[in-house]
Amino acid sequence: MSAIQIGIAMSGGVDSTACAIMLQKTHAVQGFFMHLAQPDYQSQLARVEGIAARLGIGLTTVDLRRQFEERVLDYFSSSYRSGLTPNPCLVCNREIKFGLLLAAMTAAGVDTMATGHYARIVERDGVFHLHRGVDRHKDQSYFLARLLQAQLRRLRLPLGDWTKEATYAFVAAHGFTGFSGAESQDVCFLGAESVGDFLLRRLPDLAADGPVLTVDGREIGRHRGLFRHTVGQRRGLGLPDSSPWYVVRLDPATNSLVVGKQDDLLQRQVEIADLHWLAGTPAESGDRFEVRLRSTHRGATATFEITGELRARLHFDLPQRAVTPGQFAVLYQGDEVVGSGVISR
Repeated sequence: MSAIQIGIAMSGGVDSTACAIMLQKTHAVQGFFMHLAQPDYQSQLARVEGIAARLGIGLTTVDLRRQFEERVLDYFSSSYRSGLTPNPCLVCNREIKFGLLLAAMTAAGVDTMATGHYARIVERDGVFHLHRGVDRHKDQSYFLARLLQAQLRRLRLPLGDWTKEATYAFVAAHGFTGFSGAESQDVCFLGAESVGDFLLRRLPDLAADGPVLTVDGREIGRHRGLFRHTVGQRRGLGLPDSSPWYVVRLDPATNSLVVGKQDDLLQRQVEIADLHWLAGTPAESGDRFEVRLRSTHRGATATFEITGELRARLHFDLPQRAVTPGQFAVLYQGDEVVGSGVISR
């Protein structure tokens, strides 16, 4: 048995279960489960406890509800108040899962952390580089783009070279079934609640109505709260016309929803802020990247231009549709995640 102690972030899903089975063969494994704001916390905990018991590994529950509220839920709510569309998973990964949970593992005497993310970490000359997972359909490198070197250094991603199908087959071969179709939820704290209902409960004043304006400033309707809308949205606007209207921009300063036609959604230049470089080396103006503008974006080629401290402009070769402020732009060179920034304009 290796002297290395590995803590596994367990969710009750197939991926973390596969990690536990795999690493248990060569390491001393300890399970850890985060108590955040999961609506189904008790049933999720019972599932994790059952898996840990079957594997014969210890399980520690880490109560991070207060920190999750302060660092993730407040960020999520305040972003919508500012007319932005946030991605809480990237913030949670850096601050909570690979921040506070990793610290809890350290306090428990665990050297290394493992998760079921489909991504790879490659060490070169003492520097840790984040790469896409081999399974392009399940690649989760986008969600890890804000991690720090100190976090990457202590992280193991055993499923980076696996396909999802292989993971299902692996756990089934070890007697664990019933996972198929039970994918982790994108926004774990929502449960069956919609984003709109969640925000109304926390920030009821967001429901103030306001004008719906065309890109040339004509008022053609009223909205019932900017938080109900996001860039690129077509359905639910209630604006009949010979061709569809789309949300082009949210203007919280005037509480206006700006709409336009399909062509109004296309952008070639995108401003990003709060730049972060995973391996520590910033890009230079003129560098070329493949950029993903949201987790479901396939990626597009752009030229990088520095515009200020931790700020840049991306010049895309081809116009990009429905670029959404508040989302993260993640920069790739080949399979490597080089850096990221928050879309500001």
